Amino acid sequence: MRATSLRTLASLAAQRNLSMRRWDFVAAYLQGDLEQGEVVYCHPPPGYATLGPDGKSRVCRVVKPIYGMAQAGRRWQ
Repeated sequence: MRATSLRTLASLAAQRNLSMRRWDFVAAYLQGDLEQGEVVYCHPPPGYATLGPDGKSRVCRVVKPIYGMAQAGRRWQ
């Protein structure tokens, strides 16, 4: 749920004197951004090639916080 959607729902609930009991942030971590200049790499997920054509191990550069990263919980708003 995007922050604007959450604010809209909260506003409607307040106007109609409704209570909101449950929040679902399934994709919340994908809405955040890493800090400027922060570079994070991880191992490729299962099913992807782990060795490049030159025989060296591959890594993936992370461009958005991923659930489970130390930075993820502090980055979404």
